[in-house]
Amino acid sequence: MKEFTYSEARQRFASLLDRARRDGAVRIRRRDGQAFVLRPDTRRGSPLDVPGINLDVTADEIVALVHEGRRPT
Repeated sequence: MKEFTYSEARQRFASLLDRARRDGAVRIRRRDGQAFVLRPDTRRGSPLDVPGINLDVTADEIVALVHEGRRPT
């Protein structure tokens, strides 16, 4: 994990966030010895987990529409 001083972190905050996202975490150390770890927040759930909609369409109707769309014009 890469370590930065507080001053470095303050001056290059955007690049520090990019590095934390890429590497998983970065450490920031203050002059008095206190250290802090900055890491990206983890997503909860899948980005593909979206609510569905009910169209009242059967599987056979969907297949028929796909075949119709693939038919040459």
